[in-house]
Amino acid sequence: MKHFHFYSKEDILSLTRVRRFETKVGERIKYLRGDTGWPGVLEESSAKYVLVGIPEDLGVKANYGVGGTNTAWLSFLSAFLNIRSNDFFSGEEILLLGHFDFGDVQYLIENNAYNEDEKIDAYRHAMQIVDEEVEQMMKAIAFAKKIPLVIGGGHNNSYPIIKGVAKGLNKADMIPLSQINCINLDAHADYGPSEGRHSGNGFRYAEEDGYLGKYCVIGLHENYIAQNVLMDLHNNPFLDYITYEQIFLEEKKNFIQAVAHATGFTEDSLTGIELDLDCVENALSSAQTPSGIPVLLARQYMNFTATDAKVAYLHICEGAAQLADGRKDESTGKLIAYLVSDFVKAHLQD
Repeated sequence: MKHFHFYSKEDILSLTRVRRFETKVGERIKYLRGDTGWPGVLEESSAKYVLVGIPEDLGVKANYGVGGTNTAWLSFLSAFLNIRSNDFFSGEEILLLGHFDFGDVQYLIENNAYNEDEKIDAYRHAMQIVDEEVEQMMKAIAFAKKIPLVIGGGHNNSYPIIKGVAKGLNKADMIPLSQINCINLDAHADYGPSEGRHSGNGFRYAEEDGYLGKYCVIGLHENYIAQNVLMDLHNNPFLDYITYEQIFLEEKKNFIQAVAHATGFTEDSLTGIELDLDCVENALSSAQTPSGIPVLLARQYMNFTATDAKVAYLHICEGAAQLADGRKDESTGKLIAYLVSDFVKAHLQD
């Protein structure tokens, strides 16, 4: 796989701060010993989860967004590998596979004499490379009957993740059709028109291509949903949503009731769990919001969906440690580390 870097033990320990009298997740997490025949080796691993990074911002830039989502992965990994390994969470349940690196694609776009419109077209064209490689990776992980834990990157990656996982589960005879459901905690539906691939239309492409079954968005911001997309959500019985305003202003449902509605809506099939960090209040992302859900509720979402849904994968995206406009937040990685460990701990107990 051209753009994927498989991690060695040395790679992992280089980010793990080893100390006497305590053990870190980085000392317990599993890894592949070389990339030769890796899909077969993956099937034989005792790990239940496979952790993969997609540190890119091509899809965000293709959607006229602020770059920087490529910075979340390393920030997350540094925090995650230094969680204390204990009876609550040992790390042995996870295999850390590695991360994608599309730097050569980005270099070609950034260092040629494109005007802004040509750059947008180039970013959208580059999505084909990202989509194909991410899809193949997800397909192999799902076929091995492992649960992908994917850290992005932009929300454009929802499309190849859904497509690859659905194909892999179908090939492994775990679902009768190549189709899975999704729950998305997000300020945006990311169901925009199929005008060319970018971070705002991944679920549209997945649905139109027949890989997305039911889809429910929790926490949708009424100020940031286009009327045509809203009508599409209304008119399709396989799509559903609960807005942020309905939960927190009108109090039609409390937050946990909203999440329970989503898990009930999607309970007929294996379901991908998505969390876009632009819904978390003041979390650094390409569409950072001053009015979002608190971190505590994001963690509750991880815990509830992990135990109440038939989990196909976890995808956390759109976060950044540093944005292209100079904004920084070194706590982003630690936040994602909390969310991933919450999810795994809850799912293991289910």
